[in-house]
Amino acid sequence: MDTRDQTKMLAELDALEDRYLVFTINEQSYAMEIHYVTEIIEMLPITMVPFFPKSIKGIINLRGNIIPLMDVRLRFGLPEQAYTERTCIVILNNEGIQLGLIVDAVQEVINIPENLRMPPPDTQIGESIRYIKGVGNASGEMQLLLNCDMLMVVQGEL
Repeated sequence: MDTRDQTKMLAELDALEDRYLVFTINEQSYAMEIHYVTEIIEMLPITMVPFFPKSIKGIINLRGNIIPLMDVRLRFGLPEQAYTERTCIVILNNEGIQLGLIVDAVQEVINIPENLRMPPPDTQIGESIRYIKGVGNASGEMQLLLNCDMLMVVQGEL
């Protein structure tokens, strides 16, 4: 890779650094770093797989790639809900591992500069806060910033 290619790649990464995809679960807005997102698709038929963790609804075949699907509602301990026409799948890629997140609705892509991001509150709540990386303030609205690395870890969950 020559210097121009490296410079271009670094510029592209810098452009994504403060970009977040906003989606809703149970009428609450969440945001995730856009660099994890490869695409957003409508709901597809789900193949159930026995003995998967409760929040993993099954798998889909997306253009020849088998991708596990996590229902974020279940991951967050919320009650299951019927999927609607707004329900969609956000395909994530983290170091070559793909996962589809089933979310109630995708809202928009926003910019949250570092100076408008804060760490999560220091609480004794325990497990539920582990998926929250911080809180962002964009356009006067607070967004819960998800920790995609933690969200994608599903081992041991039943």
